[in-house]
Amino acid sequence: MDEYTKGDVYVAALIIIGNEILAGRTQDTNTQWIASRLTDHGIVLGEVRIVPDDKEMIVKTFNDLRANFEYVFSTGGVGPTHDDITADCVADAFGVPLERSSEAFAMLEEHYGLEELTPPRAKMSMIPKGSTLIPNPVTAAPGFVIENVYVMAGVPRIMQAMLDHVLGAIKSGKPILSNTVACSLPESAIAADLAELQDNYPELVLGSYPHYRGGMLGLSLVLRGTNPEMLEKATDDLIALVEKHGDEPRALSIRSTGS
Repeated sequence: MDEYTKGDVYVAALIIIGNEILAGRTQDTNTQWIASRLTDHGIVLGEVRIVPDDKEMIVKTFNDLRANFEYVFSTGGVGPTHDDITADCVADAFGVPLERSSEAFAMLEEHYGLEELTPPRAKMSMIPKGSTLIPNPVTAAPGFVIENVYVMAGVPRIMQAMLDHVLGAIKSGKPILSNTVACSLPESAIAADLAELQDNYPELVLGSYPHYRGGMLGLSLVLRGTNPEMLEKATDDLIALVEKHGDEPRALSIRSTGS
């Protein structure tokens, strides 16, 4: 993500694990939520991969991404069933054994009771050696962190609680701000001018997104960056660009993400 000033933001990757996602049986709702929450904390989601419950592929994906991104988040594959193999795969990726976490086991015992803590449930206390836990206030079974890899549940409600904890503990970048200008112009009419505008503001990211609303075709032009003064100047230039082509912006949305 070279468009942002180096050091202003962190760049992360997301791994979504599960045959059910690839088969279309389960809809992925986590990516949008994670991307939005990361943006709030100055972390850009640079890549998303969806992989099946295949050990070799999962191990390779973790190794590929953890070497190239500052943060790697994963969802799925941390439950009690035979196809929940994420912990085992992460251990292989780091070349460490799985070991029972007494802290995780105690969390599970408190939640289920010792009589109901079956071997499949107890399996969820096995984590790669050297990991620390990500608390799970919903169902007790924790996620874990090892180096720059953050392993979370796939169930949205549980994942969201885990990510909230993680984001309270990791280093964040500058808030990523965004301005949106909506117009009626076709992309082809202003493509060259948009390219020139992007060249003039290399520290910002300019995106062009056609939409269909209320029976009308339109275009949303989105500027994103961490420098508020530069963002405002570029937004003024973008409005002038739209007006130069004979259109008036139908809406101007100013959005500041982050705190």
